[in-house]
Amino acid sequence: MNETIVQYRDKATGYWKQLSKNQKYMILGTAVILIAVIILTSINLSKTEYVTAFRNLQPNDAASIKKYLDDSKISYKLAPDGTSIEVPVSQAAAIKLDVESQGLNKNGSLGYGVFEGSSTFGMSDNEFNVKLINAMQGEIQQMFNKINGVASSKVLITVPKESAFLSTQPQESTASVVLNIQNGYRFDQAQIDTMYNLVAKTIPKLKYENITISNQNGELLPYSKTNGAIAGTSNQIQQQFLIRNQFQNELQKNIMSLLGKMYAPDKVVVSVISTLNFDQKTSKQNLVTPVNTVDNRGIEISLQENNKTATSSGAPNSGVPGTANTDIPTYQGGQSTGVQSQSEETNRIVNFEVNRITNDIVSSPFSVKDLSISVGIEPPVKNDPNSLTQEMKDNIQKTLVSIVSATLADSGQTLTDADIAKKVTLFAQPFAISAGSEQTAVNYWMWGGIGIAAMVVAGIAGYMIRRRRQNQRELVEEELSPPTKVEMPTIDIENVSNESQIRKQLEGLAKKKPDEFVNLLRTWLVDE
Repeated sequence: MNETIVQYRDKATGYWKQLSKNQKYMILGTAVILIAVIILTSINLSKTEYVTAFRNLQPNDAASIKKYLDDSKISYKLAPDGTSIEVPVSQAAAIKLDVESQGLNKNGSLGYGVFEGSSTFGMSDNEFNVKLINAMQGEIQQMFNKINGVASSKVLITVPKESAFLSTQPQESTASVVLNIQNGYRFDQAQIDTMYNLVAKTIPKLKYENITISNQNGELLPYSKTNGAIAGTSNQIQQQFLIRNQFQNELQKNIMSLLGKMYAPDKVVVSVISTLNFDQKTSKQNLVTPVNTVDNRGIEISLQENNKTATSSGAPNSGVPGTANTDIPTYQGGQSTGVQSQSEETNRIVNFEVNRITNDIVSSPFSVKDLSISVGIEPPVKNDPNSLTQEMKDNIQKTLVSIVSATLADSGQTLTDADIAKKVTLFAQPFAISAGSEQTAVNYWMWGGIGIAAMVVAGIAGYMIRRRRQNQRELVEEELSPPTKVEMPTIDIENVSNESQIRKQLEGLAKKKPDEFVNLLRTWLVDE
């Protein structure tokens, strides 16, 4: 076993001696980096990873959770401000369930839990009333904190004292709520009304007009019924604003889609400005139309005809004129004509049934009152606006005019072609390069330079490695070549009689040419 180890050690030593200095540095550097990676990986794997389990904690809740973690001997990290606690990832879910089951995270309010574990025996009425109001405030606060978009809340309730005496002006309960709303979150009117209902149903004898809810910026969140004019107007204005923006965005997107077929999207800019009329009208129409449209007549449902005929033979003589008591003297009396007269009367009544139509007309929610479109196009040759031909401009102008004309068809205005043309603007102008584009171009050049530099470094490294291998190959060839014959130095011992002279010659040879001196000794030893 020891011999095997010795052999491997000798081989490794021999291999290490054959390496060049740069190769040794590379092997040592690789070993150091590998050891560092193993150490860092081991540290990261053995290190406990934490995750935030509780955020926006109130001081009393943070203290309760901290005590629970200390008692359970669970490692944790408490934020410097004391509002958040981090726990190990592997135990986060179990810790959250345990905390919620024990009711430790109450969001700063105890609610009716303030009466748990305490006796009301010996408690004064004032103390009991204070605890009761705090409990109601805590319950309302917990309900608000469960609503999405509410980070935290603060509730203050004022309940008048009951009196045994009658009062002409009875006092009423009031409630004030301040909500800390999360950034970017906005409540609609229905959600705000729900908040008012939660407060009104929790506190007895509380009217809606005595409830005030505001956000952290001091902005009032009004109730739609008590402040109907304000809330309704605000909600209506917001809805109209959204409709107008949606209409303009859709029209702008359609124009961009049309022009994008001819130009690149970044070469076209479209601006749409509109005025909408939100006056809603309701009208009623009572129409009567004939059944038979050809003769413009209805259907006969009843017919009544009456015919009358009368015949007369003339009046008789009236007597002697002027002789009666009532007659006028010298007035001539009537004479009998003796002529017969005849009359005829015909009456015809026809009842027709017609179509009776009743229409209840409600106008559309909005109508376009005015519209203007501006389009900017970058010419094909950036610095030459004339490169955009007049024919192309005219075609785009006609397209935009037709869009404006079709949109304003129901506006109730009489617009001429010249009036519609004034509402369309088309211009050719080179666009300015934005800072983002410049940054992108700089990034392209930077990454391109880095890539070229990397290629140069890789080429130099490859050349050096190839040169090193070639040098090593030459050294190996020199070592494998047959050794040259070494000429041994000679000392004329025969002509030297004194031993001291011989010793001086040997010492001088050893100092001046130690290699030759060593070879000479070897030759002497071989000869002996």
